[in-house]
Amino acid sequence: MGFLDNTTITVDAILTRKGREKLASFGSFDIVYYAFADDEIDYNLYDVTHPQGSTYYGAVLENMPLLESFVDETQVMRYKLFTNENKDLNTLSYVTVGGNTTAGNNETITLVDIATANFSNDDTYKFTLLNTNVFSMTDSSGNRGTLTRRGGSQVVRNTSSVVLTPKDLTGLTNPITKTVVFIESEGTGASTSITITNTHT
Repeated sequence: MGFLDNTTITVDAILTRKGREKLASFGSFDIVYYAFADDEIDYNLYDVTHPQGSTYYGAVLENMPLLESFVDETQVMRYKLFTNENKDLNTLSYVTVGGNTTAGNNETITLVDIATANFSNDDTYKFTLLNTNVFSMTDSSGNRGTLTRRGGSQVVRNTSSVVLTPKDLTGLTNPITKTVVFIESEGTGASTSITITNTHT
């Protein structure tokens, strides 16, 4: 990981694991999906009280170093940018979540108290577990959903909570103990993510 020179406009792109697999298999491919995120930006630094006026409100943000691309799924693309066609929105919806984030032997993580702020209807969610070698996931009825990325990820839809069970990592050398769960509102598209930790080692 390193910093980019932000004195010029730079596009720094990397391939996902799936992209690297396709490149190795086919030699070339067309990119049809992409996403933007602003993980490294702290909007609290936008200073509307700057003594030199409005030209300098965003001076700190504009001069912050930008991270170059890297592939640690627990650290990137957590705050994706999106476009909403309704230009008259007063507020945006966002997802909040409660519950523990660490589990070991004979323990589970239950993601509860999930809510979509600024949304009047009851909401359901799509849960995406990024690494099924670290945890497994079910909804309250025991539904395991679907596996993606050749079984590496798991998706459970149309539910308001999930239970995550740690895999037994005992005896493994330098096991991966953390992964990410993405939670997306099915009513608004708003999303959040949490990092969960497996201590069953």
